[in-house]
Amino acid sequence: MLRLLKYELRKTLMSKLILLGVTLIAQVVFLAGLWGKKDETLAIGAVLLFFIAITGIALMGILSVATLHRDMNSKQGYMLFMTPNSCYKILGAKVLECSISILLAGAFFFSLGWLDFSLLLGEGTNKQIWDMFNEMIQAINREIVLDAAHISALVFSLLAAWLCTITTAYLSDVVSSSLLNGKKANWLVTCILFVALNWGISALLRLIPSTLDVIPQLVWSGAASLVLGGVMYVVAARLMEKYLSV
Repeated sequence: MLRLLKYELRKTLMSKLILLGVTLIAQVVFLAGLWGKKDETLAIGAVLLFFIAITGIALMGILSVATLHRDMNSKQGYMLFMTPNSCYKILGAKVLECSISILLAGAFFFSLGWLDFSLLLGEGTNKQIWDMFNEMIQAINREIVLDAAHISALVFSLLAAWLCTITTAYLSDVVSSSLLNGKKANWLVTCILFVALNWGISALLRLIPSTLDVIPQLVWSGAASLVLGGVMYVVAARLMEKYLSV
C-alpha cells in the first residue's frame, strides 16, 4: 500500500507544484500591494489568492479522479492493474492520496490566509480573524458555536462528506469505464452518474431528523457519509476486480 501511495503522489506532483507556483505569484502580488500601499494591487492579490485556494482544493479531488480515469482508459495506466496488487489496494491508495492532498492543501491555504490577514489587520489580529470566521460559520448555520465540540463535529462532517464525494466520483468513473472503455462518451456518462448518485445520497442524508441538536446532526451526517462512502468504495473495487483486473 505504501508503494502504491508513493506512486499516486508522484503522479500528481507536477500539478501540485504548478499550483504552488501560481499561489506564490499571487502572494507576491498581495504583498506588493500591501507594502507598497497600492489598494488596487492588494485587492487583485487577495482575489487571486481566494480563487486559487477554492479551485486548488477542488483540483485535488479532480486530479485524483482524472488519474483513475487515465489509468483505466490508457494502455500505460492499465499496466497498474497487472501488478500483484488487489484493486482494493489500488483504489485505497488513490483515496488516501486524495485525502492527504486535500488535507495538506486545506491546511496550507488556511495558514496562508491567516498570515495574510495578520499582515493586513495588524495588532489584535487573532481576535478579529476569529470574529470574522465566527460570522462566516454563523451565516451557514446559526446553531454552530465555535467551541471544541461544535468544531470537531463540523470538521468530522465535512471530511466525511468529502470522502463520500470522492468515492462516489470513483464509482461513477469505474462504472462508465467498465461499460464504455475507450469510448468518447465515457466522461459524459461519468458526470451523469456522479450527479445522479449525489442526488440519491443527498436524499438519504435529508432523512436525518432536523429536530436533533446541531452536534448530533453533524455526527449522524458524517457517520452516514462514511458508511455510504465505504459502500461506494467496495462496489467500485469489486467492479474493478471483475472488469479491469488482469
